[in-house]
Amino acid sequence: MISLFIVIYLLITLGIGFWASKRIKTANDFTLAGKNLTTSFVAVTLFATWFGSSQIMGNPGYFIKDGFSSYVTLVLSCGICLFIVGQFYARKLYRMNLVTVNDFFRVRYNKKLELTSSIIMILAYPHWIAAQFVALAYLFNAVIGIPIEYGIFLGAIIVVFYTYIGGMWAVAYTDMIQSIMILIGLVLLLVAILNQTDGLTPIFQNQPREFYNFFPTGGIDAWSDYIALLLAFVVGAIPVQEIYQRAFSAKSEGAARNGLFLGAILLVLIPSIPLVIGLGGVYLYPELLKDGINQDIIPTLVNTMTSVPVQILFYGAMISAILSTSSGAMLAPATVIGENLIKPYTKNLSDKKLLLYTRLSVVAVAITSCYFAFDDTDIVGLVEASLSLILVCLFAPFTFGLFWKKSSIIGAWSAIIIGGFTWFFCFIFDTRIDATIYGFAISCLSMMVGSLLYPDKIADE
Repeated sequence: MISLFIVIYLLITLGIGFWASKRIKTANDFTLAGKNLTTSFVAVTLFATWFGSSQIMGNPGYFIKDGFSSYVTLVLSCGICLFIVGQFYARKLYRMNLVTVNDFFRVRYNKKLELTSSIIMILAYPHWIAAQFVALAYLFNAVIGIPIEYGIFLGAIIVVFYTYIGGMWAVAYTDMIQSIMILIGLVLLLVAILNQTDGLTPIFQNQPREFYNFFPTGGIDAWSDYIALLLAFVVGAIPVQEIYQRAFSAKSEGAARNGLFLGAILLVLIPSIPLVIGLGGVYLYPELLKDGINQDIIPTLVNTMTSVPVQILFYGAMISAILSTSSGAMLAPATVIGENLIKPYTKNLSDKKLLLYTRLSVVAVAITSCYFAFDDTDIVGLVEASLSLILVCLFAPFTFGLFWKKSSIIGAWSAIIIGGFTWFFCFIFDTRIDATIYGFAISCLSMMVGSLLYPDKIADE
């Protein structure tokens, strides 16, 4: 019965993509939904893109183990990032009428920096998408019984289909429905848990004092990991394309800014629910607690203490979360490929051909991601490394270029090259202080020194 409903849900998702495709007339419709998204659509698509399997499967295990210090790094960090973007970045960038983050590098600096930043941005996505395909495959295997290898292909085909034909419109509409599914599934499971624990108080009252610390207590190594995670999820996420693809798709500057604020609230409130569910589950069934990070607590609770309708909603919510993350993450690099790697270097490119090339880029990104999904490397580690790469290479030239008039082309190159190599060597030699911290600090310093020593000639005229 669960399998039947999951199949029906997937077919509905594909149908929405096909319906949304009727609104696609131009490349702008495909990449930015014709700049017609309302505040609620901007917020929901931001939430759906960042609320993936890790928020349901991974974060509760870290919260049980590390307490509120992990809540800061894994939940609050996302909300803080979107609030910062909404408060300081959105208005300036929206007025520039951009399509991608990398357009900013062309307008502010030059085409070579646009090209370099685009390549760095694109490299950050395939491993992240691959991780979602793998998670989706495991769900298909658990619910429908499809082998993992076929599940990866099935997940990729579904996401590619509705993203290819419907673009940002399909992503927006499916994200809205999928977010509702996520919320309903989590709330029903939370109510079931709290009914058995007699509310929140028993879950939290027996926790050790260290559980309530918002800061790490394990010395320099713990602080290094803590700061590195905050830098990656708060600062490193500021230049990523999926944020601005939604902000730039807004119908107005106000809708973009308010959508970011509302998205920040959603990304703090809703991901908190799985944490309470996981803590309550361990309170009721201490045997669920194992050594290491417990990633199967919530699925185990669903299978053992809920009815079939709740199981259907939960697994539908899980699949929704992963589909939303995959589609948003897939459209972002495809847009960068079309707008920043193909469009500037193709003469007499019509809008129709640009639309086709951007759609084909979706397929290319999916194929590359499938390759990494089948690879036996550490995908989680690669995802973290990719996020760090954006932080140590792109944040400084992006932020300084937006807010500091003295930012120069040489300064931007210095930040990218010196910051990137610093991070790489510290990563290779496994320094005690996380490589991300060194790379970030050196990138910002290089940006300032390079800009002051080698100012742009135009700025002096």
